[in-house]
Amino acid sequence: MKNLSICMISFISLFLVSIKLFFMGIFFLLIDYVLFIEWEIISFNSLNIVMSLLFDWMSLIFMSFVLLISSLVIFYSKDYMSMDYKINRFIMLILMFVSSMMLLIISPNLISILLGWDGLGLISYCLVIYFQNVKSYNAGMLTALSNRIGDVALLLSIAWMLNYGSWNYVFYLEFMKNDEEMMIIGMLVMLAAMTKSAQIPFSSWLPAAMAAPTPVSALVHSSTLVTAGIYLLIRFNILFQLNFIGNLLLLLASLTMFMSGLGANYEFDLKKIIALSTLSQLGLMMSILSMGYSKLAFFHLLTHALFKALLFLCAGAIIHNMNNIQDIRLMGSLSLMMPLTSSCFNVANLALCGMPFLSGFYSKDLILEMVSLSYINAFSFFLYFFSTGLTVCYSFRLVFYSMSGDSNFSSLNLLNDESWIMLKSMLGLMMMSIFSGSMLTWLIFLTPITIILPYYLKMLTLFVCMIGMFSGYLISNINFYFFNKTLNNYKLSYFFSLMWFMPFVSTYGVIKYLLITGKIVVKFFDQGWSEYFGGQQLYIFMIKNSQVNQILQNNNLKIYMLSFIFWILVLFMMIYF
Repeated sequence: MKNLSICMISFISLFLVSIKLFFMGIFFLLIDYVLFIEWEIISFNSLNIVMSLLFDWMSLIFMSFVLLISSLVIFYSKDYMSMDYKINRFIMLILMFVSSMMLLIISPNLISILLGWDGLGLISYCLVIYFQNVKSYNAGMLTALSNRIGDVALLLSIAWMLNYGSWNYVFYLEFMKNDEEMMIIGMLVMLAAMTKSAQIPFSSWLPAAMAAPTPVSALVHSSTLVTAGIYLLIRFNILFQLNFIGNLLLLLASLTMFMSGLGANYEFDLKKIIALSTLSQLGLMMSILSMGYSKLAFFHLLTHALFKALLFLCAGAIIHNMNNIQDIRLMGSLSLMMPLTSSCFNVANLALCGMPFLSGFYSKDLILEMVSLSYINAFSFFLYFFSTGLTVCYSFRLVFYSMSGDSNFSSLNLLNDESWIMLKSMLGLMMMSIFSGSMLTWLIFLTPITIILPYYLKMLTLFVCMIGMFSGYLISNINFYFFNKTLNNYKLSYFFSLMWFMPFVSTYGVIKYLLITGKIVVKFFDQGWSEYFGGQQLYIFMIKNSQVNQILQNNNLKIYMLSFIFWILVLFMMIYF
């Protein structure tokens, strides 16, 4: 009972704080109010160490969404992790993870952002290796080492900010925009955000992080770890408008969106399909952000957080019921045996596809219409819409494999919706996934956005979704042999399903040789020359001197006689000469 009470206390506290912050955020938005708090920790001569906090509508609303999702995830974990003897440790790790994200959200200061940033990296490593086996250790190490690249970029940007005299970047963004030399900070921040949000070429760690427990995946992939990079770029969005950095980010994000959408159509692991869909949506947010529409990226960030958390919670309930089997080929007819879970799962999938009047529709449709309205090259335009079609394609493929047809699992397995604790969390998120899109549209965009486009461009999004839906059905249905010929070209299928060989490049190609190089450097320098001429040489010198000193202090009569004779000879020579 003690374990359950910790879950309930955490759930109730976070949920109430979330509601309070949401109403505060809406109030700040309506009266256009920003609260900037500076707390001077140390003042010594000219040295000031200041802790800064920034409360505006964006940070307050984002915090409320993070706390809402984390409270429901903790409530869900009460049942999902009930067999874990160390559930207290799990809940504490989740709370530390959320606290790090809170610090990152309200910090206008690069140093305090680094504290939250590194906190996310460290605790995500602890959560990925929570199930202690070799696969989890490898996934955790890949996650940690990939994110260290971004941490180093953030440290370098902190060093570069010394040119301005303060690390409160919010004061310098307008100046940095016109300062060509200071675009270096923009490049470093972009690199940091790309590693944390798993854009090409750092994408391989995100599917690997699925080794964590499912509630952690729901939290990480919806509103915390992977969205930290997007949120940082939203704050720095002035630096990416109409310049080389913005164009580069647009290209890489669009390719990430395309690559992950293509890979998800070849994947059979339930959690990895949802992880790749997260990667695809992160690419969408990054690409629209690089075009200068930071408010749209933030809007999609909020709506995506809700339905993606719901997708993972439904996937966790399915995996739980199927005795920890994640292969979608072994599922089938879940809609008959788990109707409530299947309903939530389908609502989340339709929101992800951008089905009209669900939450994903309001943000995705707006983003794609703004892309159609903007000056953009044909390649990026194609990637936007083709990736949207791929999203619908893999979503309907997933539904076809898991929800319809015959059950391919053991006949002795009992599938049901008996866990009301898990269902309450899922139903809460389902309601938010249905209503949050329209609600946030009315609240965030104070004037209604009307985009006038030609008829064929206006209908292009829905047309692409319909094509994707039909393609997903044809690809999945074994009876349509004419369309289902992926294994005829095995090498191409292998290439797409392995994310363009990015996991191999990251592990065997880069991290392996970086670690080997580091070992050589340590061996030859830290443990070699510097040790020989530094610590070891000093150590040998001290040992020899102490041995001589020890001999002198042994009260040996021979030594005293020799020293006595030596000093008499010295005295005699001084007198004589």
